[in-house]
Amino acid sequence: MAIRRFESNGRYSKVVENNGILYISGQVCNDPTGDIKEQTAETLAKIEEILIKYGSDREHMLSANVYIKDMSLFKEMNSIYDAWVVKDNEPARVCVEAKLANPSLLVEISCVAAMK
Repeated sequence: MAIRRFESNGRYSKVVENNGILYISGQVCNDPTGDIKEQTAETLAKIEEILIKYGSDREHMLSANVYIKDMSLFKEMNSIYDAWVVKDNEPARVCVEAKLANPSLLVEISCVAAMK
C-alpha cells in the first residue's frame, strides 16, 4: 500500500496514512487566548474532526503525544483529556513540558490512530 499524505504545505503534512494507520501532526487551538482547559478542549475537538475526516475515531487511537507549556497545568489539562478519551480504549500516551511555537499556546497534541 502506498503512503498517502494529506493537507501538505511544503514543510509537513497534517495527516499521513500508511497501511491503515493515520499519523496526525501536532494540533493546537485556533484561539490561544483561552486557559489550558479551553485550549485542550479545542485541540481535542480538532483532532476528532481530523480522525473522522480520514476514516478513524477516538476509539481507534493508538498513541498520543501531549506537549504542555508548564507542568503546573498538567492536572487541569488531564481533566479535559480524561473526559474526552473513550473508556477502555485509552491510547498509549506521553506528556512532556515543552516550549511551543507561539508563547500563547499552552498545549499541543499529536496522535496515531488505526483506520476503521
